[in-house]
Amino acid sequence: MTSFSTQSGRAAPLVLALDLGTSGCKCALVTLDGKVEAWAFEPVPLHIDGMAAEQDPNDWWQAFLRAASRLCADAGMRRRITAVCCSTQTEGTVCVDAHGNALGRAMLWLDMRGAAPIARRARSRLFNIEGYSPLKLWRWLRLTGGAPALSGKDCAGHIAYIRDHEPQRYERTAAFLNVLDYMNLRLCGQCCTTRDSILTAWVTDNRDPNRIRYDDRLIRMLGVDRAKLPEIVASTDVLGVVRRELAEQLGLPADTVVVAGATDTSAVAVGAAVADFAPHLYLGTSSWIGAHVPFKKTDVFSKIASVPCAVDGRYLAMGLQSTAGANLSFLRDRILFHPDELLSDEERPDVYEVLNVIAARVPPGSRGLIYMPWLFGERTPVDDPSLRAGLVNLSLDHTREDIIRAFMEGVAFNTRWMLEPFEKTLGRPTGPIAAVGGGAQSALWCQIMADVTGRPVRQAESPIEANAIGAAYIAAVGTGALRFSDIPALQRYRRVYEPSSGLRRLYDDRFAVFKELWRKLAPIYRGLNPTTEGITHARP
Repeated sequence: MTSFSTQSGRAAPLVLALDLGTSGCKCALVTLDGKVEAWAFEPVPLHIDGMAAEQDPNDWWQAFLRAASRLCADAGMRRRITAVCCSTQTEGTVCVDAHGNALGRAMLWLDMRGAAPIARRARSRLFNIEGYSPLKLWRWLRLTGGAPALSGKDCAGHIAYIRDHEPQRYERTAAFLNVLDYMNLRLCGQCCTTRDSILTAWVTDNRDPNRIRYDDRLIRMLGVDRAKLPEIVASTDVLGVVRRELAEQLGLPADTVVVAGATDTSAVAVGAAVADFAPHLYLGTSSWIGAHVPFKKTDVFSKIASVPCAVDGRYLAMGLQSTAGANLSFLRDRILFHPDELLSDEERPDVYEVLNVIAARVPPGSRGLIYMPWLFGERTPVDDPSLRAGLVNLSLDHTREDIIRAFMEGVAFNTRWMLEPFEKTLGRPTGPIAAVGGGAQSALWCQIMADVTGRPVRQAESPIEANAIGAAYIAAVGTGALRFSDIPALQRYRRVYEPSSGLRRLYDDRFAVFKELWRKLAPIYRGLNPTTEGITHARP
């Protein structure tokens, strides 16, 4: 299945921007000032087997070739392309041999096979804090700003698993690459990693944002050979020109350059709000609140940290909500349109816009319903994988209209909850919030976010294209066409949603109840869903 869209635009240089996510590869042709002129999408299969979650790196490449070929079929368009730049999913690990060939499938951010191997590396024999040796945890936090996830889902867990359980593949590996690094290798032949891409291997000293470098002690803690780690570059570095055979296949100019690019979180931040302390909210399957800051800081209790990013001399402060749009997907797929005897295929409409229309009919406050959106535990402001979703105060008077709005308000309450420690990390109140991602296409959800958080919400002109636009901006900076300080004036917004003063008291009261529900229910969830080494096990 392939999607394609074009918009009219002036004849200006274009960036071929790659947005490679778990679901597939979107390629976009974007002007240097952030206007998307055309895009194409190709899906990529996902392979899940128990705790394993993998994709074939060659599937990424073939999806890119198919999508890019559609865009480059227009000779006028392809002649305008001056650079290629990627934004990709992160916390994926590809093993490549000395010839740059992928050794098997890539382990993805969903893959938990590294839980036990990383736990052995993280803990001490005598005393541990939440599964970590105090000395090791202090060293990770001081140097990197974070620590390996005990779930094994990040690159550190992947590398530890391959080292311990696949020794033959480990020995054949010349370099461990993240998803971004692999795509750059295929584009131009350079084996390298960016400052943000290498982050979750947790082997770098990040105290100077302009000089991210490997730390020998951290490398020994992970137990990986230093020679298997690629050179670190800046996101704006020009890596070289595209491979000759690729240029010929797509019809690109031979001097088309490859700019290093960034992981999805970094690229979205550039595309949404690049100025210091300017917040953005990404509303996708999960969500996060982020802002660029000039300092490195970690809040270990709320799980908010400022980490290396695409902008020179800056860090990206972030707080992550485990599930946001996933709650509406759950409502759609498991409740409203679950494929059982109550539903036939022809009764399933294009439902997201319908959900917005239905929820808009319900008064603010969802007639007393409160939803807790913790379908997959939570990360910020509490790191508790045992938490679960719940709908409270349901009565015979309620309808599914009320439930739909309550789901949207519940995600907004959790976002307001994240903002409390996030503002402490920034050291100042947040101003207007730029909203991007699939969920930000909803005018109703943007208004709910504004009303619940009490902050204006700026809906991006192209919310679902923030990754590609961010990659294009990074390429423009890398090629000297722009400076990062030029970008705020280029960022466009469809509409600004102001919070309603008349709803302030209502949502303040509901938010207080939301937090009280967490305090009362968290001990119950821990009993129902005990955790072991970062993995949650539901009781039968």
